Amino acid sequence: MGVKVISDSTCDLSQELTERYQIDIIPLHVVLGEDEYLDGVTISPDQIYAWSDAHKSTPKTSALSIDMVMEALKPALDRGDEVVAFSISSEMSTTANVMRMAAKELDAEDRVFVVDSRNLSTGVGIQAIAAAELAQQGKTGAEIVAYLEDVTPRVRASFVVDVLTYLHRGGRCSGLAALAGSALRLHPRIGVADGVMSPGKKYRGHIDKFVMAYVKDMEEALLRADKRRVFITHSGGPADAVVPAVREYLESLHHFDEILVTRAGSVISSHCGPGTLGVLFVDGGEDNANQA
Repeated sequence: MGVKVISDSTCDLSQELTERYQIDIIPLHVVLGEDEYLDGVTISPDQIYAWSDAHKSTPKTSALSIDMVMEALKPALDRGDEVVAFSISSEMSTTANVMRMAAKELDAEDRVFVVDSRNLSTGVGIQAIAAAELAQQGKTGAEIVAYLEDVTPRVRASFVVDVLTYLHRGGRCSGLAALAGSALRLHPRIGVADGVMSPGKKYRGHIDKFVMAYVKDMEEALLRADKRRVFITHSGGPADAVVPAVREYLESLHHFDEILVTRAGSVISSHCGPGTLGVLFVDGGEDNANQA
């Protein structure tokens, strides 16, 4: 008996990473007007931006369907495996509940461990990779979940946005309304804590200036982070051009074993818009040297 790791598509892991760690992805839904698409399967972020610009509207997103979750769970369960399944924060979506309902429908609640990541994007992906590494070491589902109880609160996810329009329309970032109107030229740092997004420090200037200011503001936290990996996750658009400078800066810290660059998927991009970039990692905690 082994452990299969599954995640919803908001984990924003590249195909190379899902193949390396054998993580299965279940797509959320993106709704453009009357048409519904599957994140990363039948719609791309660039198509979403084009639609949004043309219709002056922000797409809607919806949780996984229970049928798709059951279909994703069955192969592993039929093999006799356990499953550790990750969802975007339950404060942002009902996906975790849908996963639990699917496990109940399959009479497999004792073998399906649903993990509410309390996060989004590669804040979910970091946890999924950690689980996959432990699964490869032969850990059980219960042992993996116990390990994640320590890791999940230490995931540091934040990003800085080029335009506030998408986040403002989506209404999922508490406190953002105060930045609307004349403040739309500001570029706030959006942090995730306790499963919800909220704005922090505000930056000004061109994207290459405010992104680097945001990253350098985290230097102290980066230097005490889990050394194994750090993510640069971006939503395309003008953020593309800034990625090399961010990577060069992170390399100059001589701290991380691996610097991973990923493009945010359609669900995350539909809420944050083009030109968004985040640096995501795990705080090293009290014992950065003793890690699984």
